[in-house]
Amino acid sequence: MTHPVWNVDPVLLHLGPLSIHWYGLLFAGGLLLGYEIIRRIAQHEGIDPARLDPLFLYVVVGIVIGARLAHCLFYEPDYYLAHPLEILMIWKGGLASHGGLVGAILGLWLGCRRYRLSFAWLFSRLTIPTLLVASMIRLGNLFNSEILGKPTEAATAIVFARVDSLPRHPVMLYESVLYFLTFLFTLFLYRTVPRERLDTLLPGVGLTAVFGGRILLEFYKVPQADYATGLPLNVGQLLSLPFLLLGIGLILYSFRIKETS
Repeated sequence: MTHPVWNVDPVLLHLGPLSIHWYGLLFAGGLLLGYEIIRRIAQHEGIDPARLDPLFLYVVVGIVIGARLAHCLFYEPDYYLAHPLEILMIWKGGLASHGGLVGAILGLWLGCRRYRLSFAWLFSRLTIPTLLVASMIRLGNLFNSEILGKPTEAATAIVFARVDSLPRHPVMLYESVLYFLTFLFTLFLYRTVPRERLDTLLPGVGLTAVFGGRILLEFYKVPQADYATGLPLNVGQLLSLPFLLLGIGLILYSFRIKETS
C-alpha cells in the first residue's frame, strides 16, 4: 500500500534572524480565535466582554508555564533536573497538554478572584473555545512532525519523511479531529441545554471526550516519556485518568441538577 508522504517545513517564513513556525502561528491563532468566541458568548449572555480582557494574560501565562513544567517534570525529568535552566527555554519545544490545562485553570481562578468574575461560569464556557484551540495545536504538531504514532500499514498511515521512511499512525491528526468534533458538540449543547446545567455539563463533556480519547490513542503513539512506568498505562494515560474521572463526575452531577431543578 502506498501511503502519503508528509515533508512540510515546520518554518512558514524566515524574516532575517527570526522564523515564523506553523506551530506558533496555529497556537497564537487558536488563542485569538478562542478569545473572540468567548467574548461573543459573554455578549450573548448579557456580560460585558470587556470584563474578560484582563483574564486573557492570566490564562495564556498559565498555559505556557503549566505545559512547560509538566513536560519537563513528567516526560523528561532526568534531563531537566540535571539542566534546570533549560526549563526556561520554551523555544526549544516541549509542552504537555495536561500541564497546560492545569495552568490555564489556575490562571483563570486567579484572574476571576482578582476581577470578581464567576469561575464556574467562565470555566464552563471556556470549554468551547479551548477545544478548538487544542485542535489547532495538534495541527501545529503535524507541521512539526511530532507526537508520532507507531508504524502501521493502516489506510490512515502517513510517512513523516523528516523522521523516517516508515508509515505511521498520524495520532496528532486523530486527536485534532476528536477535539474539533467535541468542539462542535459542545456548541450544540450550549445552544440546546438549559443554562443551569452548563456549568458542569460543558466541562464534563470536554474532559471526558478529550482525556478518554487520549487514553485510547496513547496505545497508538510512540512513547513520549524518557522512562517506563512499569504499569500497563504510560505516563500520558496516567496523567489523563484524573481528568477523565473528573469529567465523568461533572456529567453525572449535571444530570442531578436537572432532576432537582
